[in-house]
Amino acid sequence: MKKALSRNPNMLRTMIGMGLVLIIVLSYAVYSNTVDSEYYRYETTNEEINYELMQSDENESAWFVSTSSATTWLNISVLNAPSDAVLTVTSTSSLWHSSELLGDDGDAVFNCKEFDEVSESCISAYTHSLELDEGSGILRGRVSLALPIEGVGYLQAEDPKGAELAAEALVDDERVLTTWIIEITDEGELLSAAGIEVTLTMAEHELVSVSEFELDPVQETLYGIATLIGCFGLLIAFPMIAYFASVAKSRIDEENRSDDPAPVN
Repeated sequence: MKKALSRNPNMLRTMIGMGLVLIIVLSYAVYSNTVDSEYYRYETTNEEINYELMQSDENESAWFVSTSSATTWLNISVLNAPSDAVLTVTSTSSLWHSSELLGDDGDAVFNCKEFDEVSESCISAYTHSLELDEGSGILRGRVSLALPIEGVGYLQAEDPKGAELAAEALVDDERVLTTWIIEITDEGELLSAAGIEVTLTMAEHELVSVSEFELDPVQETLYGIATLIGCFGLLIAFPMIAYFASVAKSRIDEENRSDDPAPVN
């Protein structure tokens, strides 16, 4: 390092100049992306609705209800059914996903979606079933994978008007008119509905607002500068370590030669 600096006294100034240029470029990039972003944040409601179920025959364990909302989650809970009965839920017009892992807590709540793909453990079908252990259980389903399950999502658009239209189209496209048919059976036969409690809840979404995605330019610039300084520190640290290690080794070798001089003829 010392020899390199002696041979090229302008190297240090060059490194400092390059670092300053990179800092300025990084600061401008952060500022420009903050002021004129192509990404927009949209918010939707995430309201849990409890639907009132209807029966065509009050004596049979079969219920139905029609919905036309943009829905993410679907929960059907059953109480007081006969032991080992089977809960079957059918959508007449839309596929939906279900898994025994839905709603389980791990590093995050499992929701059938892994990045942009559907998890292999989630089954897509019009009809899903659940065996009721001791006459009770909850069948969970994911209806829409496009809507944000927490009510906040992001999209890319050229301007605020385009972002608003895109967000409205996203929610409208997920509105599906369907009839949900819920049945509790034993060996394929409907049971008596006396005493059985069935509850259907859905998480529904309506567009609330669309806003341009914003960053704090000062904070992001400080983060960028800290990262840049760290990278330069690592680039300089390793050559310096190698340099001082070689100097120390040379000093030790010289001391060893002084203690054990070569024989004189």
